[in-house]
Amino acid sequence: MQQLEVINILKKSLNFRDHSIEKLIKFTNLVLKENQNYNLISKSTENQIWHRHILDSAQLVKFIDFNLNSIADLGSGAGFPGLVVEIFNENKAFHVKLYEKSPVKRRFLTGVIKELSLNAEVFGDVRDEVLDSELIICRAFKKLDQIIQVSREIAKKPHKLMILKGQNAQKELNNSLKTKKYPYKLESSMTNKDSKIILMEINK
Repeated sequence: MQQLEVINILKKSLNFRDHSIEKLIKFTNLVLKENQNYNLISKSTENQIWHRHILDSAQLVKFIDFNLNSIADLGSGAGFPGLVVEIFNENKAFHVKLYEKSPVKRRFLTGVIKELSLNAEVFGDVRDEVLDSELIICRAFKKLDQIIQVSREIAKKPHKLMILKGQNAQKELNNSLKTKKYPYKLESSMTNKDSKIILMEINK
């Protein structure tokens, strides 16, 4: 699935506006340029960046309440999904907090935010930071039980998790909820028929 095809889906199915599409094009170019020096995304996915990374991240906007003050993206990497969500966002009071332990990736994220005038902040390793967002999103961060543990230990109030997972989503859920149950829903992914989006409420 190539760039124009994905852009069409972003506009028609997810309501991305033209100015957001322009920023996504600049963003993907920045990722691919930086990927020549540092491994931000797998080299094997470079030619599928629009499908594997942009659309995969963008589908979260269907489930996000943009009236929130902020959301936290754990293990942001090259900015997926956090920066894609922020590029879509139209609410000036809303911002994205990106948690990334790699100094190289933090430097890249900071540069993208400045260049594209995005309302986002970059932080270090989530275990060393304050996490006060009501919604936590992540993609390719850790196994589900570790994500739940991190969010329970660090997030200060009841919050929601929104996690992009592969075909083992249900298996990870079963393993993670053996001792303590949390309400959750599984949504189908737009990019892979076997992948899922986990929507979970962590009430402490």
